[in-house]
Amino acid sequence: MKSTKLLSLCQQLTFLLLLGGSANHLTAHEYDQQNGEDINEVCAGCHGAFGQGGGDGEYPRLAGMPAEFIARQLRLFRERKRPNLAMVEYVDDRQMPDPDIQDISIFLAGIQLKTRLPPVDENDPGFDAYERLLESKRLMQIPRAEGDYGRGASLYRKECANCHGKLGEGDQAKAIPLLAGQYTDYLWRQVEKYRNRIRIHDPEAPEDELLSEFSDEDLKDIFAHLSLLDD
Repeated sequence: MKSTKLLSLCQQLTFLLLLGGSANHLTAHEYDQQNGEDINEVCAGCHGAFGQGGGDGEYPRLAGMPAEFIARQLRLFRERKRPNLAMVEYVDDRQMPDPDIQDISIFLAGIQLKTRLPPVDENDPGFDAYERLLESKRLMQIPRAEGDYGRGASLYRKECANCHGKLGEGDQAKAIPLLAGQYTDYLWRQVEKYRNRIRIHDPEAPEDELLSEFSDEDLKDIFAHLSLLDD
């Protein structure tokens, strides 16, 4: 019950933050947390009960992503502007209207995944083993990726940190996704989609050639660095 209350509080705070942006698509929406939870039960089949993703990157992490970023991707899936066969049967005008997109996006954005559990004394009379088990299910840490970590850190600071944050945390206000804590294999698949114009970085500027200036070795090192940021 305590974990549920904390999650609820986090989601409410996320929604209040979203209200601060006048250009945000979610600002006029009255968040229905129960609807978000219900929709997440469907999403959990691939993305996990806590939006942690799975299959070593076959399904991306969604937890903690900016709500407007998630909403934008769902709208692109719905409008068939971002091809994805796995999403076709779940995202259309009937099954995923705007209020549902808004509720699930805010719900997922409010989930915080820890990378380690704090130490506890199991002999403490207040120790709750069941609560500890529930907390452990929300742990997530990306395996270290191969590459030159030092070079990757330098490249990341120079080329990526301005948008995605010094620690790869993304930007809620600007709907820029987090990169730290995302599966490396998933990031590589998105690189190929951007390069092959299957996925568009900016729908309003479709000629934007994202990642065109990076070699595979550059990206390998950057991803190696990112894989350390949630340690």
